[in-house]
Amino acid sequence: MVKTYGERTDKSMRTVVRLEKASLKITNKTLSYLSQHGLTFNQFKVLEVLYHRGDLNISSITKLTMSTPGNITVVVKNLKRDEWITSIKDPNDNRASILTITQKGKEIIEKVFPEHSKNLYKYMEVLSDEELDTLYRLVNKVYKAN
Repeated sequence: MVKTYGERTDKSMRTVVRLEKASLKITNKTLSYLSQHGLTFNQFKVLEVLYHRGDLNISSITKLTMSTPGNITVVVKNLKRDEWITSIKDPNDNRASILTITQKGKEIIEKVFPEHSKNLYKYMEVLSDEELDTLYRLVNKVYKAN
């Protein structure tokens, strides 16, 4: 016997589970691709944000990468160790640091990002442009409402 919680609730649960499965599938493919280049997903996100947005403080990077302060501290430490980023004291706030992507960091992003973007394109290739726009609009609507 299948337990039901009402038509709307059952539909909502099926939809959320399907979104999670689709997201996990794409994330796992991305993790596999990045690991071939010696990057974790979080390292990639920090490098990508610094590459595309420029120098930022750790607080901004934490928000933009949807990370946590504890996790970002470890990621930043490892990126510094590998000489992919550097940090300087924030002149506007002595408690904070400004992170900068190094030439070495730029080189890895310039190597990895084009193929990453092609992979994302491929994952969404099953959708028409109109369907992709609709999917974005609907997911964004749910995101903003919660």
